[in-house]
Amino acid sequence: MKISHIEHLGIAVQNIEEALPYFENVLGLKCYNIEEVADQKVKTAFLKCGEVKLELLEPTSPDSTIQKWLDKGNHGVHHVAFCIEDGVGNALAECDEKGIRLIDKAPRKGAENLNIAFLHPKSTIGILTELCEH
Repeated sequence: MKISHIEHLGIAVQNIEEALPYFENVLGLKCYNIEEVADQKVKTAFLKCGEVKLELLEPTSPDSTIQKWLDKGNHGVHHVAFCIEDGVGNALAECDEKGIRLIDKAPRKGAENLNIAFLHPKSTIGILTELCEH
């Protein structure tokens, strides 16, 4: 697989509106997009830090994977997303061949209309890894 750059860091928050003042007023970043991804039961807000995006993730349902993660006492960085130049589908096949546990067997649509897929943290030294394609 050919990774060009870190696409974004996913940061779990309980409430985007409460989290944004820290990123905007303290760090000086600007939120440029807020959207809901209904099938993932999450609302997202995107900010740019240089060439890397930060994706704030707010659960929209008690059974959201983000809410479940927060309920376990976790907070902060939830996942790292890499931009795949040669296609998420190809990257998934390569990872599968190497014995990496796949959360997604095929690419699906995510926030900002990206093709995405996740690799299970049990196979990635504990890091939830997202593969993205523009």
